[in-house]
Amino acid sequence: MKKEVKHIIWDKTAECMSRDGIRALQDQRLRELVKRVYANVPFYRAKMQAIGVMPGDIRGVEDLHKLPFTEKTDLRDNYPFGLFAVPQSQIVRIHASSGTTGKPTVVGYTARDIDTWAELMARSMTCAGITKDSIVQVAYGYGLFTGGLGAHYGAERIGASVIPMSGGNTKKQVMLMQDFGSTALACTPSYAMVLGEAIQEMGIPLSKFKLEAGVFGAEPWTEGARRRIEELLGISAQDVYGLSEVMGPGVSMECPYQQGMHIWEDHFIPEVLDPDTGAPLPYGQQGELVFTTLTKEGLPLLRYRTHDLTVLDPSPCPCGRTHVRMRKLVGRTDDMLIIRGVNVFPSQVEGVLASIPGVTPQFLMVVGTRHNLDTLEIRVELTPEMMSDTVRHIEETEKLIASNIASVLGLNAAIRLVPPGSLPRSEGKSKRVLDERVR
Repeated sequence: MKKEVKHIIWDKTAECMSRDGIRALQDQRLRELVKRVYANVPFYRAKMQAIGVMPGDIRGVEDLHKLPFTEKTDLRDNYPFGLFAVPQSQIVRIHASSGTTGKPTVVGYTARDIDTWAELMARSMTCAGITKDSIVQVAYGYGLFTGGLGAHYGAERIGASVIPMSGGNTKKQVMLMQDFGSTALACTPSYAMVLGEAIQEMGIPLSKFKLEAGVFGAEPWTEGARRRIEELLGISAQDVYGLSEVMGPGVSMECPYQQGMHIWEDHFIPEVLDPDTGAPLPYGQQGELVFTTLTKEGLPLLRYRTHDLTVLDPSPCPCGRTHVRMRKLVGRTDDMLIIRGVNVFPSQVEGVLASIPGVTPQFLMVVGTRHNLDTLEIRVELTPEMMSDTVRHIEETEKLIASNIASVLGLNAAIRLVPPGSLPRSEGKSKRVLDERVR
């Protein structure tokens, strides 16, 4: 059984301000931001001039739609430091994306940016019940990736003890988790499952651990994955969201009620847009998440298109925090698969599997071609209990998955059930797709 999260708030004044107070602060900070980027970033000055917008035209959030978008390609086109808004002498930290396609996106932080980041991660980790008495094992990667240092600085700002393990070395992770009495774990959700499965395989009872909470992000995950992690580790698993270009982890975070991630709107203006037209969508409608950074000095961004798909919810939250919440990500507009003309997200498959007993959230989508047509095979791991079940029951489970997949995705897929632990595990972001199509 999972442990309950302590319901505490890091900064009640900031996190529980009125909606009108949030909007007034956003209006003021947006006006200052636009003046700053126009004066200090040639890229933005040229973009604004090209569409006939001057800083004086932006009075507040109601004028946000007048400003140009920023794309990840803009960061790459201005590689490495072309979008920085301060002299290089004021940049105290440089992070970068993994750069899996082309050059990486580079992010610069001033000393104040680092301080803001630590403060927002402290807010976020407090949502997971982390206090100055906690022992936090950080198993996100350290280095150019923002996950490790983001969690590290946030936990230190709270006053917690930090174990800077970084990713990998799973058996040692488990050993130190037990020996050091870690009470909180910060890593990707897929690696949390790897650790939970390792503990199970090693035969160590959960009573030997002191884990209470987990802060998991850097990749989309479903409620089914949450339940699996909470079962494996006996903790409350909280979702944290961020991306390097906007700040890193800590842009938004779930509270103990797990009804969406609060976006820290005193530092970021979120929008949800129609991904095809760029038109703003109202609260409650699914679209592409876009951020404007209000307080960043090193790399401020106007209307940055994240390509993440979500829904914004401004309704009151039982925790008392007033910042708008974003639902768990449905997927991304740029990692969407198109199979036989159908748009498919890996998270849809994960959602189907979460409702079917006898299988785990571990799966791999293998996309190929046969006779010039796309094919889709979904390999799904069985639970150890299901492996000892009857052949007939396993076949029925396979048929059930195939039927539900066809209903949700709108296409047929071959389902292949595989033994527990047979799919490749990742110590970072999980790999859900193997695209072998001949282009």
